[in-house]
Amino acid sequence: MAPTHVLRCCQRGLAWIPVIFIALVVCWSYYAYVVELCIFTITSIGKQVVYLIFFHLSFIMFVWSYWKTIFTKPANPSKEFCLPKAEKERYEKEERPESQQEILWRAATNLPLYTRTGAGAIRYCDRCQVIKPDRCHHCSACDMCVLKMDHHCPWVNNCVGFSNYKFFILFLAYSLLYCLFIAATVLQYFIKFWTNDLQETHSHAKFHVLFLFFVAAMFCISILSLFSYHLWLVGKNRTTIEAFRAPVFRSGSDKNGFSLGFRKNIAQVFGDQKKYWLLPVFTSQGDGLTFPTRLVNVDVEQPTVTLHPEPAKSEVTVSPLSESQNRLLSNEQNSNSMVQHTADNPVKSAPTDSAAAVSMESES
Repeated sequence: MAPTHVLRCCQRGLAWIPVIFIALVVCWSYYAYVVELCIFTITSIGKQVVYLIFFHLSFIMFVWSYWKTIFTKPANPSKEFCLPKAEKERYEKEERPESQQEILWRAATNLPLYTRTGAGAIRYCDRCQVIKPDRCHHCSACDMCVLKMDHHCPWVNNCVGFSNYKFFILFLAYSLLYCLFIAATVLQYFIKFWTNDLQETHSHAKFHVLFLFFVAAMFCISILSLFSYHLWLVGKNRTTIEAFRAPVFRSGSDKNGFSLGFRKNIAQVFGDQKKYWLLPVFTSQGDGLTFPTRLVNVDVEQPTVTLHPEPAKSEVTVSPLSESQNRLLSNEQNSNSMVQHTADNPVKSAPTDSAAAVSMESES
């Protein structure tokens, strides 16, 4: 047991090496830009002030979002997705997969689950002993189930999921802005140093300026491709895992099963208030346990069920939908005809009768 514990501690320590490397590169870039470039190389006071102001703005936002991505703990399934003690004991004693699935189906009866395994079974994590919510996956590196898991990123030594996905997107955006700003402002001095067009008094800064441009350009190219890919994923409302393996719903696999339209997909990650979109503060919609879905072959986005009782009118939004409501949606045409028939022939002797109409928002 002791060697295993020591090995795990060593693995956790080694996992911080990429983060330490990035931190050292960022610290060196700060020194090279502020001291070697702005103080020792640039002679214009006005240009120094402008460069330093914009540099520090991008630097602060970059470090802030990077910090939040690293130290935001991944969200885990709540207790309601754990098996009751009696059911867990029965599950562990059962040897037949069929009997184990029967136990899981009974436990998942009242849980808001849309997705299944490829074989149509309940998604259960034997390691964490929980029924997996939709879009939840087990991370072997973190050794836990992570809500809306996207991937495990070694450069932040953390799982990117529901709790920090917005921070990760902003980290990519501000790191790209940081590298672009450095490369653009250093370029002219890079050319002058390369062609020996600067005075000898600036020769001690030559190495830092030349290397600073190469490092900024290299990171800019790599981050641009990753940032563009994740923007595409946000627009499609997919995780990296779902992009490679489409989620399986009751009606089969559907790679666009969670897509609600471009605007709603963006709002699900960044929130409804646009003034907070560029700040690394948590504003994502939902709780990470349930997500609106588009019903396969029926709906393009999570429907809104509106009930019209007589004489009062009330609107009830249901998320997620039960099996009976899914059947109601699939028989929408029959429901509409019943509503029309009730409107033409009202029954006064049954005041509790009500007509149900399903209103669905068009895809943005």
